[in-house]
Amino acid sequence: MSVVGIDLGFLNCYIGVARSGGIETIANEYSDRCTPACISLGSKTRAIGNAAKSQIVTNVKNTLHGFKKLHGRAFEDPYIQAERAKLPYELQKMPNGSVGVKVRYLDEERLFAVEQITGMLLAKLKETSESALKKPVADCVISVPSFFTDTERRSVMAAAQIAGLNCLKLMNETTAVALAYGIYKQDLPALEEKPRNVVFVDMGHSAYQVSICAFNKGKLKVLATTFDPFLGGRNFDEALVDYFSEEFRTKYKLNVKENPRALLRLYQECEKLKKLMSANASDLPLNIECFMNDLDVSSKMNRYTQFEQLCAALLSRVEPPLRAAMEQAKLQREDIYGIEIVGGATRIPAVKEQISNFFCKEISTTLNADEAVARGCALQCAILSPAFKVREFSITDVVPYSITLRWKSSYEEGTGECEVFSKNHAAPFSKVITFHKKEPFDLEAFYTHPHEVPYPDSRIGRFTIQNVGPQHDGDNSKVKVKVRVNIHGLFSVANASIIEKQNIEGDHSDAPMDTESSIKNQGREDDSLQLQTLQASSGDKQDHPSLPRAKTKVKSIDLPIQASLYRQLGQDLINCYIENEGKMIMQDKLEKERNDAKNAVEEYVYDFRDKLCGVFEKFITEEDTNKLTLMLEDTENWLYEDGEDQPKQVYMDKLQELRKFGQPIQERYMEHEERPKVLNELGKKIQLLMKAVEAYKNKDEKYDHLDPAEMEKVEKYISEAMNWLNTKMNAQNKLSLTQDPIVKVAEIMSKSKELDSFCNPIIYKPKPKIEPPNDGQSKANGEHNGPVNGQSSTETGPDPAKDNSQQTKPSGEMEVD
Repeated sequence: MSVVGIDLGFLNCYIGVARSGGIETIANEYSDRCTPACISLGSKTRAIGNAAKSQIVTNVKNTLHGFKKLHGRAFEDPYIQAERAKLPYELQKMPNGSVGVKVRYLDEERLFAVEQITGMLLAKLKETSESALKKPVADCVISVPSFFTDTERRSVMAAAQIAGLNCLKLMNETTAVALAYGIYKQDLPALEEKPRNVVFVDMGHSAYQVSICAFNKGKLKVLATTFDPFLGGRNFDEALVDYFSEEFRTKYKLNVKENPRALLRLYQECEKLKKLMSANASDLPLNIECFMNDLDVSSKMNRYTQFEQLCAALLSRVEPPLRAAMEQAKLQREDIYGIEIVGGATRIPAVKEQISNFFCKEISTTLNADEAVARGCALQCAILSPAFKVREFSITDVVPYSITLRWKSSYEEGTGECEVFSKNHAAPFSKVITFHKKEPFDLEAFYTHPHEVPYPDSRIGRFTIQNVGPQHDGDNSKVKVKVRVNIHGLFSVANASIIEKQNIEGDHSDAPMDTESSIKNQGREDDSLQLQTLQASSGDKQDHPSLPRAKTKVKSIDLPIQASLYRQLGQDLINCYIENEGKMIMQDKLEKERNDAKNAVEEYVYDFRDKLCGVFEKFITEEDTNKLTLMLEDTENWLYEDGEDQPKQVYMDKLQELRKFGQPIQERYMEHEERPKVLNELGKKIQLLMKAVEAYKNKDEKYDHLDPAEMEKVEKYISEAMNWLNTKMNAQNKLSLTQDPIVKVAEIMSKSKELDSFCNPIIYKPKPKIEPPNDGQSKANGEHNGPVNGQSSTETGPDPAKDNSQQTKPSGEMEVD
């Protein structure tokens, strides 16, 4: 079973895997551990990752990047409309109202859903993992920002499904970092001691997240999490781009923002400049050749005097999430043990300074800023996997936004409402709520405070509890509903059951109804009571558990639930996307094979042409050389003209045709090179065998056991081998190098093996062993064993242990003697 953790970033992705040696971040086919979150679609194939990044400027409209935060959003979403203006590719409305990407793929206009785009990227990461692990990959843990809503999380889950991955958990990025930090710590406080509070600050390319975690031995508890989803490294890039765009407009009269290709190049250069400024305080140059209208542009920037002033508004946004996290966790600065920073943008000195100044502490950079999330996800996958034994470590995350349930009353007074999960409530978590109803009812889940959620719609979903009816006596039925925030951070109504009363003889009470809710986690019974109170105020009848009912028992019956989740992709649509992804993977594979066949022809042409003027020159006539050179030249011209775009079979046939002429020349060369070596080996073997025959004839005692008739056969066989060799070599020496050889290396090797198999068993036959005389042997045995038997028979005693020691001792003495 594979154990893989995927850090699905806005700009880059990382893959962590668990191996017997621990957790490691694996490299892709470019030997780079960082895979850009970039997809380029072409007329014949797709490029994903590093190959796609190199096409951002050349294939502007069909190269997709920065799509992570398009998940789960409607096309009319204000964020989507703002992004639309910045992105070089076209966003379009999908039939279901969500956002899609319009590109040109396989020479036709295609519309892809965001889930399909992320699915392509995840499929590439899956392929990279399989290549490194040398086995199929299915189970994984994928990171998401802690501020992602249910809709966005479900969208990422669908993308994983499209890629053929089984996501065991969607893990919050800061929680993954906390796990990577805490699981290896040996000095954490014991469970009964005061926990160690650590702040984790993650500023990546597009978002800023803060998490405060309490650590005890084998335990991690997230206390609070805050964020600014619209502050990251790209905002600092944008500030630089705006500055230089304005400068180039006045200095060179260039309107950069009207030219998508030039704008992308400026973004790339500004990103490089930002990274350089993090390490240098001096003035740094910005030079771009042939930027626009064949003009070269140049400028410079200083980190202190210009960059930090330019980004002052962005830097002022660093502190509020830190303050909010401390308030929500109810901690003071002195309660904080350490501050760990991760994410590319935390390398900006001004950002580090802001964080350090707020906590009045030095910040720690012990974690790998780029790879910590992937490592944490891989650790979580290892914990969830039965294939790995991992140190016991419990992880308690939080619910990022408070969630409320709303239901309609059966009377006209209105609706009932109750907050089931408060902000920063522990997760995963389940609660059981009791309703009193006579008919099926709807539960509508939504985020309590829409202004806190960075998403325009506060709805989560509608859950219909079906098959509810009154009791036999006409009273309201008691309906127990279990609501849950699961391991992925998704809210759901997990199950519902009706408590049915049945009359029987004897004295029973409703006790089982209350015991079920009482065994749940603390606080759930209060929620049940709260809901019941709200229901009662709406006019619904409520049971009084204090009055025991005689002659009744209760039975729990599960009820069907119909869930209608906001912006949920239907399984039929996901299956369609899975099928399309399979077709695209097959298309990529066929195109790769076609290109490989074309490259093989091109490689053969260049390689053979070089050798014709080099190592093959002596093995081909001048006439054939001219003929073959012309053929190679024609093939090269064909490759760049009519053969530019041909099916795979055409290239294979062309290569076969070339090899038909080239193979004999190559064989002559190989035979000429290898022949002296194998001839020498055969000659040596014949000499050794002849020496052995000569020694036999001279009555050498080493061979005196051999059969004369067999030795005669050996001598005859050696003589025949020598005659064969001399005949073949005399004929071969008469030929020129341009002629095909009479005797081939394979024939000589075969002759050598025949010689070995016939002669060696006879010549190297071992001498028969001489057996020693029987009488002497028995006498020797008698002399050796006599004293032992004699001693053991005379020295007897009641202690068996003593007997044994006395028997074995003389035996040892005799051996020494």
